[in-house]
Amino acid sequence: MRLSPHELTESRRYGLLIGAIVPRPIAVVGTMSPTGIANLAPFSFFTGVSAEPFLVAFCPANREDGGEKDTLANAKSTDEGGMGCFSIGLATESNIRQVVACSERLAPHESEFELSRLTPIPCDTIAAPRFLESPVTFECETLEVRRFAPGVPDAGNLVIGRVKLLHVDDAVFDGKRIDPARLAAVGRMGGATYARTSDRFDLPRGRAALDA
Repeated sequence: MRLSPHELTESRRYGLLIGAIVPRPIAVVGTMSPTGIANLAPFSFFTGVSAEPFLVAFCPANREDGGEKDTLANAKSTDEGGMGCFSIGLATESNIRQVVACSERLAPHESEFELSRLTPIPCDTIAAPRFLESPVTFECETLEVRRFAPGVPDAGNLVIGRVKLLHVDDAVFDGKRIDPARLAAVGRMGGATYARTSDRFDLPRGRAALDA
């Protein structure tokens, strides 16, 4: 089957993206509004970008009316009326139900921390909250926001952040590497399906993988 994007609706294209690009890590993004409301929201369009400079990125879509979601409104630069920063925590087996609860649509004056009962903690270097239940947190200043279709309902945006500080729980980190078994990360599949990362295997890189 050959599919042309021009012949597919936005919802069909979205369904193909989330069904084919799996499993996706889940960024649990903490922001603070200019009026002091703490916000926490999960995004599975999320990745590391670069180790030098140290960059991460996530992609919040526009609301159904074309406006900015609270996370983007808070994370965008101060020149645009935002706070210019955000934190990223991780979804794990122990916090996934609370993380998914943070996707509930709330009024701008309501906080997902209260709904999910995740524990807010001030970040050390930025004016955004993080949550205690994440074994790893990136504190980020917003480097760039790319809007691919401003004002269009459900259109994508790219938020790139420069990592200023990491918090890593000693229980998952030996000083050199993060133990995937102890991290117990959860990934996003299509629809309402999630995946554990407990089924793992090792392979050598390059040509040697063919004979492993």
